[in-house]
Amino acid sequence: MFQRLDAIKQRNEFITSELTKPEVISDVTKTAKLSKEQSDLSEIIECYNEYLKAKQDYEEAKSLASDPELGEFAKEEEQKQEILQKSLEKKLEILLLPKDPNDGKNIIVEIRGAAGGDEANIFAGDLYNMYTRYAENQGFKVENLESTPGSSGGFSEISFMIKGDNVYSKLKYESGAHRVQRVPTTESQGRVHTSTATVLVMPEVDDLDYELDMNEVRIDITRASGNGGQGVNTTDSAVRLTHIPTGIVVYSQTERSQIKNKEKGLKILKSRIYDLKMREQEKEVGSIRKSKIGTGDRSEKIRTYNYPQNRVTDHRIGFTTNSLDRVMNGKLDEIIEALITEDQRRKLAEE
Repeated sequence: MFQRLDAIKQRNEFITSELTKPEVISDVTKTAKLSKEQSDLSEIIECYNEYLKAKQDYEEAKSLASDPELGEFAKEEEQKQEILQKSLEKKLEILLLPKDPNDGKNIIVEIRGAAGGDEANIFAGDLYNMYTRYAENQGFKVENLESTPGSSGGFSEISFMIKGDNVYSKLKYESGAHRVQRVPTTESQGRVHTSTATVLVMPEVDDLDYELDMNEVRIDITRASGNGGQGVNTTDSAVRLTHIPTGIVVYSQTERSQIKNKEKGLKILKSRIYDLKMREQEKEVGSIRKSKIGTGDRSEKIRTYNYPQNRVTDHRIGFTTNSLDRVMNGKLDEIIEALITEDQRRKLAEE
């Protein structure tokens, strides 16, 4: 482990040197790539420096343990620095685990009402509210991209972007089928029904990750339909984008401007294609870890929200909390931390 840490320190020093060279500074792409790498290494470097300082302080305290005047104080300091060293070692083990290259990115979330008709659409709306409240609590920004309202409330489908620091690292575990158990407002007999909504979380894609070949995209301009205001509905501003090789279709109509609808549609299309390619690549090279929490597939049942018992259960890690009301109000931290901790535990065991 310490050989790896020394190599990381050397790499960091090399990057610092490279970023001062005129030929690197003039290359925007290279500068961005090196700066991002250095930023990714910064937490490891900081923790390793803390560890080296604790080790030095431990050795100094140990050498003074036999001193008649400072011995008692030195022994206390020795124990303190030994405990700190062990704590920092554990932290370094986690920091050195393979990083998901998408962890630092913004995300695009798609939520769809699935089994359960109107109640599924209402639940999709509840999940949307849950994530937007969580984003607000975290200081993230939410930008709605496209939506189709349900006839009795909620959404049959909605897509939105969440922007902020390391958003994907926190919400990447949310992809899958979410199940709700409750008495629908339309139920006159008071019976508990089970409905589902699906969530797909995708990292926002930039050209460094994936460059879309526009020759493979068919663009159709149509008149917007449904709610959206008179200006939207009476102009040919809606854009339908079809990626010919994969058959992925994105329809964007929320803006008055055809150009803005195209920009939003391309964001979603790029992320969908990138997400598809990541999954295909994982299957081809067999790189899906046995320890991975969930497949990230939209059809995999991951969580149940039981209203009568105020309970939320994540089936992938066997985690249950009896605070559904808080969870639906955006207090997702307890669940997310449990998922991150279990993911780290499994990775360490696999390592």
